[in-house]
Amino acid sequence: MNLPRRRDGGGVAAVIAAFVGLLALCVSGYTAYLQRQQVRAQVWPYIEFGSSNSRHELDVTNKGVGPAIIRMVQVYVDGKAQHNWKQVYAALGLRFEHPPLFSTINSVVISAGEHIRQVVFADEADFNTFVAQAKRVDMSVCYCSTLGECWLIDDREKDRAMRFREINTCPAASADDFIDNNTAEAAPAAKQEDK
Repeated sequence: MNLPRRRDGGGVAAVIAAFVGLLALCVSGYTAYLQRQQVRAQVWPYIEFGSSNSRHELDVTNKGVGPAIIRMVQVYVDGKAQHNWKQVYAALGLRFEHPPLFSTINSVVISAGEHIRQVVFADEADFNTFVAQAKRVDMSVCYCSTLGECWLIDDREKDRAMRFREINTCPAASADDFIDNNTAEAAPAAKQEDK
């Protein structure tokens, strides 16, 4: 007498369970990836340099949504590294009766939406004198997000696509670094009116 063979349901159940576990692992990994991308977008900094004719200034703005941690600043005149604003003006052959005031951006954190008046000239004539020579000046700035993702802005790059690019890490300190915060002079204090 031949009895029908019973199939072993345990083996099939084990294969299904393994498949479900693998699928859950894939979904979990993809969810973590999406969350990382969302966090990355929420802390993305974007630095822009500009100037204002009406305020006679050079400025730096973080147009991103997260803080920008400035790791490296380099300023070049005619391809030669300068270490502070006095050296920049001397290399350009400029003399000002009233030295322009400046705010350092070296090793600072620029909050999202923050605007820094980097250099403020005394008047329109001083500003225009600098602007006439500005094509000789190049900046290289590296900054990072709070997640450690870094970007480099380098005016010296001939290829426009390479002037702003994401990099693995900012370059280490070098002899070319612009250390303007060592020569910073305090802005004059506002006079208080007698009451």
